[in-house]
Amino acid sequence: MAFRKLRDSLRRTSAALTGRLKALVKGRKIDAELWDEIEEVLITSDVGVEASTALLDGARDAAKHGKILSGDDVIPWMRAEMTQRLTSRETGLRLQDSGPTVVLIAGVNGSGKTTSIAKLTKWLLDQDKRVMVAACDTFRAAAVEQLTIWSERLGVEIVRQPQGSDPASVAFDAAESAAAKGVDVLIVDTAGRLHTQRNLMEELTKITRVLGRKIPGAPHETLLVLDGTAGQNGLAQTQRFREHADVTGLIVSKLDGTAKGGVVLSIKDQLDVPVKFVGTGESADDFAPFDAREFVAALFGEDASA
Repeated sequence: MAFRKLRDSLRRTSAALTGRLKALVKGRKIDAELWDEIEEVLITSDVGVEASTALLDGARDAAKHGKILSGDDVIPWMRAEMTQRLTSRETGLRLQDSGPTVVLIAGVNGSGKTTSIAKLTKWLLDQDKRVMVAACDTFRAAAVEQLTIWSERLGVEIVRQPQGSDPASVAFDAAESAAAKGVDVLIVDTAGRLHTQRNLMEELTKITRVLGRKIPGAPHETLLVLDGTAGQNGLAQTQRFREHADVTGLIVSKLDGTAKGGVVLSIKDQLDVPVKFVGTGESADDFAPFDAREFVAALFGEDASA
């Protein structure tokens, strides 16, 4: 993804967060009033209370040790600190050396899950990977149909069963087929479920168990798709999904339509779940691996190389 595209997609968040911060700190002296005003901007920009407090504690400590001398020093320090906090040792997909890599995709209805699967499929195809998709959202015929359209458009095989079929049965068939056909990556869609719906969350646990029986170590990745416009609700979603599946990473969608991109920092800070991909538009190419340095630079509306 071109950096310009990412910066454009984060323009609303940048205006809400860093635009206000820059106007606030310019030429100011460091005092308690400034810290309180900065904290208010962070919290109202969906960075979250705990993440905001952690940032402010770090900034106060930096000021105490002479690393922040005036308000003009706050932005460079904040940018470096956010980059460090968002940097993860594990950013790429856990691709297996042999046998299919199984990527389980979860998320609530409306999060952009199906579109994110299509984008991930396209990204993997661009890496010369052979991809198969399993349509385990058998509760909604429209979900299977939409995924089928994307699969045909991208030229990848899809494993599906009639509406109302057991999702775990679809997952088993897909795993068996992927292993037999030498597929590199099997992407398993699951029902778009609310994190408050217990029966659907338990279905997710069952699918995970079935995949592990057929392919050792599967699923190798469980990626949760979060709607970038959801703000702090995304934190609650991640917490609940982790109770039923080993969420290894996030796909943050719809960053082009939100002023709430700060939630990414909150989730990483509190749950230590890395963001692995971001979606920034409608086309299959508006998708890329997450890069903390580029993300924060775009957040501040600045050059990634600065």
